[in-house]
Amino acid sequence: MTRRSTSPLAEMMDWLETMTPFRPSGGVGFIPIEAFREDGNYVIRADLPGIDPEKDVTVTVDDGYLVIHGERREEEHDEHHSEVRFGSFSRRVPLPKGCTEKDVKATYAAGVLTVSLPAVGEVPEPTRIPIARTGD
Repeated sequence: MTRRSTSPLAEMMDWLETMTPFRPSGGVGFIPIEAFREDGNYVIRADLPGIDPEKDVTVTVDDGYLVIHGERREEEHDEHHSEVRFGSFSRRVPLPKGCTEKDVKATYAAGVLTVSLPAVGEVPEPTRIPIARTGD
């Protein structure tokens, strides 16, 4: 959806649209998550309301990452107003070292996907790469 911004309020609305959980970006939306340790487990929760977890979502382990991928399908209606985002969504979350797909358990209830696994190691922290300034 493209909207011409003609006022600060319209510009703010454009910005807010970019912050929605299922915002399309290159065809794949972004899933907001929370990750924490609880009772000896590493837990990842993703808000995924309005989906069928058996049909619309896959959870996989790939090269040390938990990958959540899915699609929210649009329903056909004669006349309606919708602020819900439809389409594909995806998220990759680094897993603790030593974790395998056999350790991962996933449940879905009340619109929330919860993935848990034993907290066997530390989750790797992202490494910040310095940016060299040139041409100044």
